[in-house]
Amino acid sequence: FSAYTYHIIAAKFGVEPSGCLELVKHVTSKCPNLEFCGLMTIGMPDYTSTPENFKTLANCRTEVCNALEIPEEQCELSMGMSGDFELAIEMGSTNVRVGFTIFGAREYLKKQ
Repeated sequence: FSAYTYHIIAAKFGVEPSGCLELVKHVTSKCPNLEFCGLMTIGMPDYTSTPENFKTLANCRTEVCNALEIPEEQCELSMGMSGDFELAIEMGSTNVRVGFTIFGAREYLKKQ
């Protein structure tokens, strides 16, 4: 990775699993122009995700769906990328991101 590529990856963040339900409740109650439809995880940057990484998001979905009283089938799980999508599908992913496999590696321009 170049320093710029690392900055792009390091700049992406979300919420810890313990804060997932609170965030979803906020979105569903305070953001009328947003529709909650699922949860996403990026996994490990080097594709060393383990089943536990993906199971954590599946557990978050169970917690959220129980609290909101919605069927789990109505809550998408977006997890898995080009290097780990097979494992993610095995663990219940309903969406995968495989752009690298289709389009090749991204080339980031260096900032001047």
